[in-house]
Formats: sequence, C-alpha cells, structure tokens
Amino acid sequence: MTIVSIGEILWDVFPDTERLGGAPFNFAAHAHRLGHRVIFLSAVGDDERGRIAVGRAGALGLTTEFIQVVAGQPTGSVIVRLDAEGHPDFTVHRPAAYQCLTLDEGQLERLAEMRPDWIYFGTLYPMEGRAREMLRRLLGAVPGARRFYDVNLRRGCYTPELVRELLSLADAVKMNDDEAELFPDLGEAASVAVTRGERGCAVRLGKDRAECPGYAVKVLDTVGAGDAFAAAFVHGLAKGWSAAKTGDFANRLGALVASRAGAVPEWSLGELGVG
Repeated sequence: MTIVSIGEILWDVFPDTERLGGAPFNFAAHAHRLGHRVIFLSAVGDDERGRIAVGRAGALGLTTEFIQVVAGQPTGSVIVRLDAEGHPDFTVHRPAAYQCLTLDEGQLERLAEMRPDWIYFGTLYPMEGRAREMLRRLLGAVPGARRFYDVNLRRGCYTPELVRELLSLADAVKMNDDEAELFPDLGEAASVAVTRGERGCAVRLGKDRAECPGYAVKVLDTVGAGDAFAAAFVHGLAKGWSAAKTGDFANRLGALVASRAGAVPEWSLGELGVG
C-alpha cells in the first residue's frame, strides 16, 4: 500500500531534550515500519534543526524527496510539558517552515503517478491559508486516493469551521474522546476511531462497530502514541480487518509507543505479534 502523508515535521522541545516529531511525520514513520510505502510531504528551514530533521527522516527509512528546504523560515518546534501521568501539553511556535510547502504541477503529477491508496492529513498544517490550498490541490491531483483525517487538535491551532471542512473531506477519521464531544456529527460514510487512552478505543467501520479495551503499560510519555495508533488503524483498514481486530491492533501499537520515550521509538512487528 502507498500512503502520502502531508503536514508538519517539527521538534518536540522538552525541558531536558529535543526529539523530532510532528503528527504527520510520526504517522509516516510508523506506517513505514508496518511495511507500507510512505511519501512524506513537508518543509524545514535552512537551519541546523532542519538539516538534522532531514537526516533523521532518511535514517528512519522515509524518502526525503518531498521534504523541502525553505529559506527565511525556522524549522517547526513545539514546547512540550508532560504532567505526572505523561500526558503532554503543547505550545506550537508559528510561523514555521512546514507551512510553506509548495508543490508545483510537475510534483503533483509525479505524486499522482505513484497512485497512492491513502492521503493522510491533520489539523495543524492547514491552519494557514496557503497550506490549506496546497492540501486541496494535492487531494484534487489524486482523486482516487482515500483520505484519512487525524483531528489531533492543539490549543489555539484550530477553528471549528476548519475542522468541519476537513471532516467533510475525509473517508476515515481518528479523534480522541474530547474531540468527539466537540464534533459528534461525523456522518455514516466515514470509518471512525475514537481513542480513549488507557481505556482503549471505539471503532466504527460502516455497520461494523467495536469497543476495544486498552492495554495496561507503564506510560513513559504519550507523545506519538496517537500517531502510532493512526498508522495501525490505516493498516487494519488496508487489510480489510474487522472493527474489533483493527481497534485491538491499533491499541497495541499505541500502548507500545506510550511505554517508550519519544514519538518514534524503536519497535518491531514481532512485539505486536506480527511476523
């Protein structure tokens, strides 16, 4: 399966360290580990953080062909504060280079020729008007691809109107239980996963519905756990699994990532019970 992931690559800045992240980047890395061909679209600044980010992306097995370098804009960063239970609060610094991704007609044609099965997008990247237009151009260039929207709201970085617009574009949606309360009307067409942290998730795939219990782990930090869940959810959709099997697999990968430091820690398919 081929997946295009568009959006932010940025640095999660903790009190004692910095780790590369951004939901679309994390999703791309985890989806690649699940065995899929992933094309990640983003931009970094012409700075040290940007150079390291591109190198790390390549080391994780992602193609860097569509990670652009933008002069005059900083590589994205987010201040992350963790509470006693490892749950994060984010302060997003903008403007940032990832908002300046530009795909010309030739690049859009090349992406269309790759015949992606899915296009992943979130909420943070299309907050800015030019980025939102870039997302729409990508979706228009690849009309046959299914669309996965990870709602993933960040304080001060969304509007209800934007979220509803993005929901209207999606074939499948992942959100947490707080986001589901804010936007309860998802329609019946989409496949939906609602995450509930240690309590697991609820999954709806058409008329197939399941409540999937979570996995008890010692949480180190939850940054990236939802992105791993999203990658596993799309994996289940691609495999044609049931709602119960898809939700259980996504819960397992999300819990595994939450038990380790960083948004894209090392893990193997064997740890998930997959050969």
